[in-house]
Amino acid sequence: MKLVLATHNKGKIREFQKVFSEIGWEAVPVADVSDAPDPEETGKTFKENALQKAHYYAKVTNLPVLSDDSGIIADVLGDRPGVYSARYAGKHGDDEANNRKLVEDLKPYTGDDRKGHYVCVIALVWPDGKEITAEGTCEGIIRDFYKGNGGFGYDPLFYLPQYGKTMAEISMEEKNKISHRGKAIQALLNELKKL
Repeated sequence: MKLVLATHNKGKIREFQKVFSEIGWEAVPVADVSDAPDPEETGKTFKENALQKAHYYAKVTNLPVLSDDSGIIADVLGDRPGVYSARYAGKHGDDEANNRKLVEDLKPYTGDDRKGHYVCVIALVWPDGKEITAEGTCEGIIRDFYKGNGGFGYDPLFYLPQYGKTMAEISMEEKNKISHRGKAIQALLNELKKL
């Protein structure tokens, strides 16, 4: 089965392709099958944004589309960065600027006040409009210094106490098991088995 990945993020594409290849699905980036402009993300929640993108590209490509919306939430900052995680500092996809802004916003806080979590909502939408959504979270501590070269986004700041490492220091296999995206994918695969 061919599945379109509604993302241009190379890190996400790698993670999704690895998982779906294991169940025999060919997952291709949307750029390989369409040059349609990206839809604007206007949802107020991760779920709204994921569904919006998936429905849009399912109509454009006439193929099943997998979309996710994910981000990091610093508990002490309410729901921020939240749905604005990829554009927290202004420009979409500027990981370095986003990380700097989050470190700056958390400067007054220490210890347990630096707890946070990643959230991921995945939407799988077929051209006929049928949809499945799944969600995953991952708890950790948002540090004010970077460690590790793996992962992407906020991973070098996101410390996992149970591993004694940041998300950027663990292997792809470990990450797929415990990350917000890994948990959401597993929940989605469980839903697919029921079909």
